[in-house]
Amino acid sequence: MSGGIDWGMELLLERPERYRVKRGQTLAGIAAVFSTTPRLIAAYNHLSGPPGEGELLLLPPAQNCYSVGGGESKRLLCGSPERFCERNATECFYPGQTIVL
Repeated sequence: MSGGIDWGMELLLERPERYRVKRGQTLAGIAAVFSTTPRLIAAYNHLSGPPGEGELLLLPPAQNCYSVGGGESKRLLCGSPERFCERNATECFYPGQTIVL
Protein backbone atom coordinates (compact mmCIF):
# COMPACT_ATOMS: atom_id res chain seq x y z
CA MET A 1 0.00 0.00 0.00
CA SER A 2 1.38 3.38 -1.01
CA GLY A 3 0.15 6.90 -0.35
CA GLY A 4 -2.87 5.74 1.68
CA ILE A 5 -4.49 4.02 -1.31
CA ASP A 6 -5.66 0.45 -0.84
CA TRP A 7 -4.65 -1.10 -4.18
CA GLY A 8 -6.44 -4.34 -3.20
CA MET A 9 -9.83 -2.62 -3.62
CA GLU A 10 -11.50 -2.96 -6.99
CA LEU A 11 -14.08 -0.45 -8.17
CA LEU A 12 -16.95 -1.97 -10.12
CA LEU A 13 -19.08 0.37 -12.18
CA GLU A 14 -21.64 -2.00 -13.61
CA ARG A 15 -25.09 -0.65 -14.23
CA PRO A 16 -27.91 -3.01 -13.28
CA GLU A 17 -30.71 -3.84 -15.71
CA ARG A 18 -33.31 -3.64 -12.92
CA TYR A 19 -33.70 -1.60 -9.77
CA ARG A 20 -35.89 -2.19 -6.70
CA VAL A 21 -37.48 1.03 -5.41
CA LYS A 22 -36.69 1.91 -1.81
CA ARG A 23 -38.99 3.78 0.57
CA GLY A 24 -39.35 7.45 -0.29
CA GLN A 25 -37.59 7.26 -3.64
CA THR A 26 -38.94 9.14 -6.64
CA LEU A 27 -38.48 8.59 -10.35
CA ALA A 28 -36.47 11.82 -10.50
CA GLY A 29 -34.08 10.60 -7.82
CA ILE A 30 -33.68 7.18 -9.40
CA ALA A 31 -33.17 8.73 -12.84
CA ALA A 32 -30.44 11.04 -11.50
CA VAL A 33 -28.53 8.09 -10.02
CA PHE A 34 -28.66 6.10 -13.26
CA SER A 35 -28.10 9.02 -15.70
CA THR A 36 -31.46 8.85 -17.41
CA THR A 37 -34.75 10.72 -17.26
CA PRO A 38 -37.83 10.04 -15.12
CA ARG A 39 -40.00 10.00 -18.26
CA LEU A 40 -37.84 7.31 -19.86
CA ILE A 41 -38.00 5.08 -16.77
CA ALA A 42 -41.78 5.55 -16.68
CA ALA A 43 -42.07 4.66 -20.39
CA TYR A 44 -39.87 1.55 -20.04
CA ASN A 45 -42.06 0.34 -17.18
CA HIS A 46 -45.47 1.50 -18.47
CA LEU A 47 -45.98 3.52 -15.28
CA SER A 48 -49.01 5.77 -14.96
CA GLY A 49 -48.03 7.04 -11.51
CA PRO A 50 -45.15 7.04 -9.06
CA PRO A 51 -43.49 3.68 -8.36
CA GLY A 52 -44.22 1.97 -5.07
CA GLU A 53 -41.74 0.80 -2.47
CA GLY A 54 -40.36 -2.59 -3.48
CA GLU A 55 -41.42 -2.27 -7.13
CA LEU A 56 -38.86 -3.69 -9.57
CA LEU A 57 -38.12 -1.27 -12.41
CA LEU A 58 -36.42 -1.99 -15.71
CA LEU A 59 -33.70 0.57 -16.35
CA PRO A 60 -33.16 1.94 -19.85
CA PRO A 61 -29.68 1.48 -21.31
CA ALA A 62 -27.05 4.00 -20.21
CA GLN A 63 -27.50 7.26 -22.07
CA ASN A 64 -25.88 10.66 -22.43
CA CYS A 65 -28.16 13.10 -20.61
CA TYR A 66 -28.15 16.82 -21.30
CA SER A 67 -29.93 19.89 -19.96
CA VAL A 68 -31.57 21.84 -22.80
CA GLY A 69 -30.46 25.45 -23.19
CA GLY A 70 -32.30 28.35 -24.79
CA GLY A 71 -32.23 28.44 -28.59
CA GLU A 72 -31.57 24.71 -29.01
CA SER A 73 -33.81 22.41 -31.01
CA LYS A 74 -34.73 18.74 -31.21
CA ARG A 75 -32.99 18.57 -34.58
CA LEU A 76 -29.79 20.18 -33.24
CA LEU A 77 -29.55 17.89 -30.23
CA CYS A 78 -30.86 14.58 -31.61
CA GLY A 79 -30.68 14.87 -35.40
CA SER A 80 -34.43 15.06 -35.96
CA PRO A 81 -37.68 15.64 -34.05
CA GLU A 82 -38.62 11.98 -34.57
CA ARG A 83 -35.34 10.74 -33.12
CA PHE A 84 -35.78 13.09 -30.14
CA CYS A 85 -39.27 11.67 -29.45
CA GLU A 86 -38.04 8.08 -29.82
CA ARG A 87 -35.14 8.59 -27.40
CA ASN A 88 -37.05 10.65 -24.82
CA ALA A 89 -40.56 9.13 -24.94
CA THR A 90 -42.08 12.60 -25.29
CA GLU A 91 -42.64 15.45 -27.72
CA CYS A 92 -42.17 18.04 -24.94
CA PHE A 93 -39.08 20.21 -25.33
CA TYR A 94 -38.15 23.24 -23.19
CA PRO A 95 -35.07 24.97 -21.72
CA GLY A 96 -33.87 23.32 -18.52
CA GLN A 97 -35.37 19.94 -19.46
CA THR A 98 -33.07 16.94 -19.00
CA ILE A 99 -33.07 14.86 -22.17
CA VAL A 100 -31.30 11.86 -23.65
CA LEU A 101 -29.09 12.76 -26.63
